[in-house]
Amino acid sequence: MEKDIDFLKLIFADLHIHSKYSRACSKELNFENLVKWAKIKGLNLLGTGDFTHPLWLKDIEKLREDNGVYYLDDFPFILSSEISLIYTKNGKGRKVHLVYLAPSLDSVRKINSWLDTRGRRDYDGRPIFGISCRDFAAKMEEIDERIEVICAHSFTPWFGIFGSEGGFDKLKDAFEDKTYFIHAIETGISADPLMCWKIHDLDAKSIVSFSDAHSFWPWRLGREATIFHAPKNEKLTYDSIIKQIRNKSFFGTIEVEPAYGKYHFDGHRNCNFSCSPEETKKLNGKCPVCWKDLTIGVDYRANELSRLGEASHKDKKFYYKILPLHEIISLALGLGVNSKSVWKIYNSLIEKFENEFNILLKISFDELMKIINNKLLCNLIMLNREGKIEVKPGYDGVYGKALIDGKEVNLEENNSNAIEAKKEKSVQKKLF
Repeated sequence: MEKDIDFLKLIFADLHIHSKYSRACSKELNFENLVKWAKIKGLNLLGTGDFTHPLWLKDIEKLREDNGVYYLDDFPFILSSEISLIYTKNGKGRKVHLVYLAPSLDSVRKINSWLDTRGRRDYDGRPIFGISCRDFAAKMEEIDERIEVICAHSFTPWFGIFGSEGGFDKLKDAFEDKTYFIHAIETGISADPLMCWKIHDLDAKSIVSFSDAHSFWPWRLGREATIFHAPKNEKLTYDSIIKQIRNKSFFGTIEVEPAYGKYHFDGHRNCNFSCSPEETKKLNGKCPVCWKDLTIGVDYRANELSRLGEASHKDKKFYYKILPLHEIISLALGLGVNSKSVWKIYNSLIEKFENEFNILLKISFDELMKIINNKLLCNLIMLNREGKIEVKPGYDGVYGKALIDGKEVNLEENNSNAIEAKKEKSVQKKLF
């Protein structure tokens, strides 16, 4: 664990977020709330999210532009969006989410005009299109070579590029002759860089992390982020961020413990059953409760992909493995993350120490004790900083559960991703 990092020389960025126009997102998700809570979190750069949605694009157009960076007052955004590609290749249904960044509104308008020839984009901030990964990447390169296409939550079963349900074993299988245009993959909540470094296919790619936040609350926004180097004596530019992604020259990432993710282990949510990859193999992939196929999780897929070639990943970036502060307070108190008691402690810490990343990564035990006088909580914050919070792995749409001395504490659970997957299948049937 690196110490004494100079935050002033770094940019904490969350470039994969959504707007109020995306499915299962907060209706209060606007730019004002994003800026307010990004500052409280400790983020100093966000993606706009959802630039394909006509109404959200109108709000984006109100931002002030400077060198490909868009500002609400003094807070910077980079144009970003996510697309769901659902199509058939080699006789198999494919389902892949991609995040992409754009250098200008002119590029965005060209993207949107092209998408309008292929279907609708007004019904959801993350629309579905029957376009292949290869053809999408080719069109982005044609529109503007500075557009950055990133594989979103790359290992999750339902919509990850490597997912067990409709993904691929290699990037080239998806992007074909345009694989060179893909410079980065996003870990997703259920994976971390260590898992990615074992995969030969990712040796030349940047491993980045973002939250895929569906609300502005600080246990969602910035729970995963990428840490960039701030330009020396220069203005922040779109090109300076993209260069760091493409050259693998950014500082590192913030990750949650991957076991906390909803798809880390294999299992069946409805059967209340989960298991490790080793146990899945013993069960021949069948649930012992209902005897149907298990939902194969991220840990299993990463292990399988690591066997396809010897990895030699260079330029491994430093990363923090931490849970959001609300989760740690919730764990210490045994209360829900959104309870009044959790908020009271959270607010007192923010008032004193400015933002959440300061508290999670820098403030000493003694300084914390002076404000909250809770030894268990302060110890948990220190253990969290060292990546030592024990977590019972999540599976099939169920979050992992943090443990104290091996015992579960009832933290917030949210099955929205699994629900979203079902809804997306329903939308797919209507569109295609």
